[in-house]
Amino acid sequence: MSANLSAFFYLISGILFILALRGLSSPETSRQGNYFGIAGMAISIIVTFLTVGNFGSGFIYVLFFLLIGGSIGAFIAFRIPMTAMPELVAGFHSLVGLAAVFVAIAAFLKPEAFNLGFTGNIKLASLIEMSLGASIGAITFSGSIIAFLKLRGIMSGAPITFTGQHFINLFLGLSIIFLIYYLCTSQSSNIFWTIVAISFLVGVLLIIPIGGADMPVVISMLNSYSGWAAAGIGFTLENTALIITGALVGSSGAILSYIMCKGMNRSFFNVILGGWGATDQSSTTQNKEQKPVKNGNADDAAFLMKNASSVIIVPGYGMAVAQAQHALREMVDALKKNGVKVSYAIHPVAGRMPGHMNVLLAEANVPYDEVFELEEINNDFANCDVAYVIGANDVTNPVAKSDPQSPIYGMPVLDVEKSKSVLFVKRSLSPGYAGIDNDLFYRDNTLMLFADAKKMTEEIVKSL
Repeated sequence: MSANLSAFFYLISGILFILALRGLSSPETSRQGNYFGIAGMAISIIVTFLTVGNFGSGFIYVLFFLLIGGSIGAFIAFRIPMTAMPELVAGFHSLVGLAAVFVAIAAFLKPEAFNLGFTGNIKLASLIEMSLGASIGAITFSGSIIAFLKLRGIMSGAPITFTGQHFINLFLGLSIIFLIYYLCTSQSSNIFWTIVAISFLVGVLLIIPIGGADMPVVISMLNSYSGWAAAGIGFTLENTALIITGALVGSSGAILSYIMCKGMNRSFFNVILGGWGATDQSSTTQNKEQKPVKNGNADDAAFLMKNASSVIIVPGYGMAVAQAQHALREMVDALKKNGVKVSYAIHPVAGRMPGHMNVLLAEANVPYDEVFELEEINNDFANCDVAYVIGANDVTNPVAKSDPQSPIYGMPVLDVEKSKSVLFVKRSLSPGYAGIDNDLFYRDNTLMLFADAKKMTEEIVKSL
């Protein structure tokens, strides 16, 4: 395929990727956005094969591993439950970073195969590009692995900190910059491997001090890193599609991270550098056994909601774990038949990844015009008769507004405590993912419904 023709098709794929991002910005158009993305990627892969052309005997191996990887990805995507989607995304981000590292290593060891010069005499621009791609890719890989372990529960979601952590991160970051400069002058393989090793370490150190409540922003941030790693390698390979795709993913991930940080009253630069949320949690840990709570059952909840004029549903990760979204939709339909106005309040970081709750509600065919973001609905709680909190915890915790020592202090939360009555569905009084007690449990207007979210909601439907 000629260079002009391949450039044209790469341009088409780039346009499709832009349309995909635009489609994914709204639940109503997200399915169409996915189709655009699939079409763009298919065109990119086919054009790349036709452009390279002469694989020789290696073509069979490339095709073989492409089929294996695609089959594994499709199998995982079909089998993965929605509750495990955040760690799946983190896992896939790690593979993007690792792929960038492998391509950079191949380009450094065999530059003549990529038209980058010869071993010991690699083009300066190419050396900078592959070094940056390898470094960002390594950070993405190890950081995503830590995020995966935290989300999976294999590793504690609490911040892991130690004295001088920020200075070590700064020193390692500056060391990478200096080593890349030194690599460009010496082209030493030892320096290249040192850059990769330090970058793997930096990825770990950036993510371990970030608390579980802030993990959705971490997922978005790692998404951005994976994009920039791909873009860097795209320059090395002189592949237009990879440059466009990486730049789109990197910039959109960075913008999403900034938007979420702004919505959570967090510093964007602290997110990039790692280590926020690592405050002392002891001041917010309270003795739950000495505090009275009001216990309720499905009949109590049904009575309160049936006689209410307005109900606001606040979904969280517990709803995802119980797969209660369909039962919740049945409950809402029953309330509507009784003339109750129902709406859904979504916190930007509800769940474990951006948009987690929106996807779950869309799966249950909840009308999009009934779902509202925090800033759109927060003022409505004061005029709400009943707030039905199903599996949400940290995003409803009032201490975010009152306790400066709390790890979630300053994060905007849903003002559910202002409702006349709060129905809180939870298995126990255990703390949320941030590891702190929720003061909302003990408010006078809160009725705790201790049960599995799906089972409790189904019982409420029967009572209604």
